[in-house]
Amino acid sequence: MHHTITDQEFGWFQRFIFEAAGISMGDTKKALVSGRLAKRLAALRLDSFTAYFRLLDSGQRPEEVQAAIDLLTTNETYFFREAKHFELLRRLALEAAQRPHQAMRVWSAASSSGEEAYSIAMVLADCLPQAPWEVLGTDISSRMLHKARTGHFPMERARHIPQNYLKRFCLRGFGEQQGTMLVDRSLRARVQFRHANLNEALPALGQFDVIFLRNVMIYFNAETKRRVVARLLAHLKPGGHFLIGHSESLNDITQALVPVAPSIYRKP
Repeated sequence: MHHTITDQEFGWFQRFIFEAAGISMGDTKKALVSGRLAKRLAALRLDSFTAYFRLLDSGQRPEEVQAAIDLLTTNETYFFREAKHFELLRRLALEAAQRPHQAMRVWSAASSSGEEAYSIAMVLADCLPQAPWEVLGTDISSRMLHKARTGHFPMERARHIPQNYLKRFCLRGFGEQQGTMLVDRSLRARVQFRHANLNEALPALGQFDVIFLRNVMIYFNAETKRRVVARLLAHLKPGGHFLIGHSESLNDITQALVPVAPSIYRKP
């Protein structure tokens, strides 16, 4: 059964996802919203998007609210996206190796299904064999966090992983698992994934040397960007680095950072 979403219904879901996650969805996203939520209408045997919105709005089904947030916030990601950021991370990790008493901490703030967090962990495991390090991945989607913890990915996401890392940190699937790969358990054990909504007060996460907030701000309006960035910068050590997507900018968003290179900033 195919349901068409009306402009009024789409407006309700735009407001829903803005209030839940701070995400501003333009009118071009109508087909995406309708396509992704249609699965839930079918599963719940509801006859309209209005009925689904009322269910979410009733406050009686928090797990369904989470399911809707999951469906509307998921974006594509892959390993070692934007090579310049990983070159910088490698350089910072080699510097950190000279201070072995101090753990290097890196935060993947919108970690989605975990590719970014595991890419970070591969670099740190390689550069800091004798020194302590920690990687944290946070995301608003419980479903994505579950996926991230399993560390099981389609092989095409791995095409940018350096060959020696692929051999060292990943297991290639065969038989029924053909075409997939699994991040090695010893590396998985060193990456922590936690639920966090960047649009709300954050849990006590401590201080980080590097924060990745890439390809997330494109979904936020200017006011939300300012609040989210300020919230994250409270967790960045002085001298720490803040990385955003190449299509994004922090102009007019914060005065607290110094630009180092395109999409790379430093906290003085």
